[in-house]
Amino acid sequence: MSQALTVDIRKLESLTVDERAQWRAWQAADPDLASPYFCVEFAEIAAGISPASAMAVFRRGDTVVGYFPFQRRGGAVQPIAAPMNDYHGVIGPKGETPDMADTARLLNGARFSVNGWVGPTAAGIRGESIRTAIPEGGGYEAWYAQRRQAFGKYFKDKERARRSMATEFGEVVVEIGLRDHGLLDELIALKREQYRRTGRHDVFACGWTRELLHALMAAKTDSFGASIAVLRAGGRVCALEYSLHAGERFHFWFPAYVPALARCSPGIILSMETMRLGAEQGYREFDYGFGGEAYKRYFCDKLQPVTEAVVLRPGLPSALGATAGGLLRLAAGEARAEKLRASVRRRWNAIEACETSGLNRFRGAALAARTALSKARTRQAAS
Repeated sequence: MSQALTVDIRKLESLTVDERAQWRAWQAADPDLASPYFCVEFAEIAAGISPASAMAVFRRGDTVVGYFPFQRRGGAVQPIAAPMNDYHGVIGPKGETPDMADTARLLNGARFSVNGWVGPTAAGIRGESIRTAIPEGGGYEAWYAQRRQAFGKYFKDKERARRSMATEFGEVVVEIGLRDHGLLDELIALKREQYRRTGRHDVFACGWTRELLHALMAAKTDSFGASIAVLRAGGRVCALEYSLHAGERFHFWFPAYVPALARCSPGIILSMETMRLGAEQGYREFDYGFGGEAYKRYFCDKLQPVTEAVVLRPGLPSALGATAGGLLRLAAGEARAEKLRASVRRRWNAIEACETSGLNRFRGAALAARTALSKARTRQAAS
């Protein structure tokens, strides 16, 4: 009979040299944990900034079987730095770590919310992370030739868009690996304007999320880092992207472009050039995250399972109650109600993670509900 799981809750700053080495060794041994979000550096930097953060150390008897950095927001338990954390799970020896249910039970929150869980689980919405692998032999050129053959019309269109941008605005120049805090502020301003236009919650309004991106970019280690890529045409900034990287993995994170230049696809061109230049620097896998934009299918050829879930403490009602569910069914009809429930739940998880005051959470939730209902009525009227 296996020994029961137990947990100790500690501060990240209490990690010893040996424990940090153990964390790194477990991460290096498991390809599923290759994302920069699983690096001990990410957890330690986030712990100094994200409010109410801590680390769970799981044991079977006297043996440590995993580390899980997390944060609390009221009664909710979330991965550390959520919503600024695309992948999460227990870092430990493969096959021996607690699954999602045990992690939720031992951390004992009213809710355990994850949107990109990597590791064993028996519940939740299964999805797939999307990555591109650059071949060792031919590099970016071989990869691009294969993609262009498979999706000729799409990539020819991007080549024309680049030529058009150069003709209209001037020479197109891309730089990657920049640690320019002024450019980061410019990117954040573009993202905040995008959130206003689309009615999404502004994840940067709370302040600590902006501080986190600056702190990650300021960290300089051999194996982990964050940086900005920029595309300029005629000296003018057209697109920016903030990314994390560790080992051979490069994770595209926050893209932004000047909306008036959308016809030139500056964001797509920047990502393509980032891959080309990044491959020259030794990066072999470029991670586009999971779900979302249709353009990703043209770039990606590797998938990894991830899970989105909210695990409730037994006896607690759903976070999206019967009244809210009834409003969505009235506004959208039964067929779309579940999709809208999932959308509202994701928005609420982001709001709850960002905002540390009840008033700001209430304001964010009210805006999310109004936006969801407005979109539902618009779609219903159009159908």
